Amino acid sequence: MIESIDTSLIDWSRAQFALTAMYHWLFVPLTLGLAVIMGLMETLYVKTGKEHWKHTAKFWMKLFGINFAVGVATGLILEFEFGTNWSNYSWFVGDIFGAPLAIEGILAFFMEATFIAVMFFGWNKVSKGFHLSSTWLTGLGATISAWWILVANSWMQYPVGMAFNPETVRNEMVDFLAVAFSPVAVAKFFHTVLSAWIVGAVFVVGVSCWYLLRNRQREFALRSIRVAAVVGLVASLITAWTGDISGVQIAKVQPMKLAAAEGLQDGGNGVSFTIIGDLKIPKMLSILATHDIDGYVPGINNLLEGGYTMPDGSTALSAQEKIERGQKAIAALDAFRKAQKAGDKEGAAVARRTLDEHVKYFGYGYIKDPAHLVPNVGLTFWAFRIMVGLGGYFILFFIIVLTITYKKKLSNMKWIQLVALWTIPLAYIAGQAGWVVAEVGRQPWAIQDMLPVSAAISKLEAGSVQLTFFIFLVLFTILLIAEVGIMLKAIQKGPEEEKVA
Repeated sequence: MIESIDTSLIDWSRAQFALTAMYHWLFVPLTLGLAVIMGLMETLYVKTGKEHWKHTAKFWMKLFGINFAVGVATGLILEFEFGTNWSNYSWFVGDIFGAPLAIEGILAFFMEATFIAVMFFGWNKVSKGFHLSSTWLTGLGATISAWWILVANSWMQYPVGMAFNPETVRNEMVDFLAVAFSPVAVAKFFHTVLSAWIVGAVFVVGVSCWYLLRNRQREFALRSIRVAAVVGLVASLITAWTGDISGVQIAKVQPMKLAAAEGLQDGGNGVSFTIIGDLKIPKMLSILATHDIDGYVPGINNLLEGGYTMPDGSTALSAQEKIERGQKAIAALDAFRKAQKAGDKEGAAVARRTLDEHVKYFGYGYIKDPAHLVPNVGLTFWAFRIMVGLGGYFILFFIIVLTITYKKKLSNMKWIQLVALWTIPLAYIAGQAGWVVAEVGRQPWAIQDMLPVSAAISKLEAGSVQLTFFIFLVLFTILLIAEVGIMLKAIQKGPEEEKVA
């Protein structure tokens, strides 16, 4: 059952998917963040009747539209890659994974497509209330889209609501609600979407400070900063809270990811959290992972060697024991299919019982060496610290911006204006670092403990994947340069109210 795998094909397939995902995530967070901010601005226009709020909302809508269009293109390519590069994955779990993506396409995408037209072209053609509803529904559509995509991704991190069918050699959904509302999916949704609000808020504050530096559209800039900074601070605080919830979940369902993110070789009780080097916070990792100051956190070696007591009281298996059980599951599946084909009902029943006993470890049967179960520790470790460090920075940043703005000193403080402008790329770096932790930390699994990437790829020539990697790299870079260029022109032109004035 276990075939020799071209490692270069695995590497290039992973690289191509990572490239597409990382480019896509340059556009998605700004879409989600601007949707909330421009919705609040138009709400202020409807509530107060002041035209300057209308012009403010329209300006950020323009940038939203530019960013939205490019984001759709990269998102579609990302979904197609499941069929082209990961066909074994799509076959093995398509019954489950395809459902949330189908709902995302049918419901959320068409919802966005319907209301975005009213939002852009309905000014003075529909009532204020209907136009405001269209603006919020456009943002809601984008958020619902994110929900279903994150449900699919969360299922890869924590597969639930399914049963393995040996007759079709596929995992089939048995509980849709368990998939759609798993605790991992809920926490991941709020953490990811609210981090996107931070990107939108940082972007608005940074661009607005550029106007202040140029002594242009000052009132527009200050209005925008007040709204965006409030959104950013609220989002930063809730993101930190949901990050804590995610940390406890990861400790339970993906302990190797947590160990890699901490660079923890040997765990124990009351484990310290490493900030950097020898700088540690005593017992903090145990608190974060278990909400218990003396809670047990396994390290990489503990997870490979097994033997420690699990939270449910059972003894953890070693990686080698899991691999052996996985090999038994694969052998039992082969025996079951052969017995069925031969009409041997008794033999099929015996093989089925063996398979059911070991199917939990099915994916481990494809692992050749326990060392392969350890993700890239260095990359995961530093990405985690970048994400957490910048998360703390954003909280401080928005508090300072709001305080200075409230005291009406922001217009004359060029240093904070420059800081705000240069904070824009930091917001994107934080988002990318978060996804590195989530995806690199899950390796070698395409689906946690169920299907390694080596068994999920399509049978392609490595050269063809390598070629398309560079084609996508060029195309995505051109799209990114074009988008940035168009947005810079729109920013330089400024909002309508300032131009008219």
